[in-house]
Amino acid sequence: MIFTAIFVVFAALLILLALKTVLDRNLTHSAIFLMTFLFALSALFIFLGASLVGAIELLVFVGAVVTLLVFTLMLTGGRELE
Repeated sequence: MIFTAIFVVFAALLILLALKTVLDRNLTHSAIFLMTFLFALSALFIFLGASLVGAIELLVFVGAVVTLLVFTLMLTGGRELE
């Protein structure tokens, strides 16, 4: 019962973060929401018992892809969408 409740909370958090990532007009905030989404997704994978997938998600996506995206936004200015 408690596992189902934790799963529902993580699923709702993931949906909210995914929507905030897509709908936010500030590119820097979108990148931060994407990073938080990927952290939560990794935690969900680890919670469900797929620790290898969670660790790979954490290392590859959060550690490399989002970091490069944040640096790109910092170098280009990260202006708001019009």
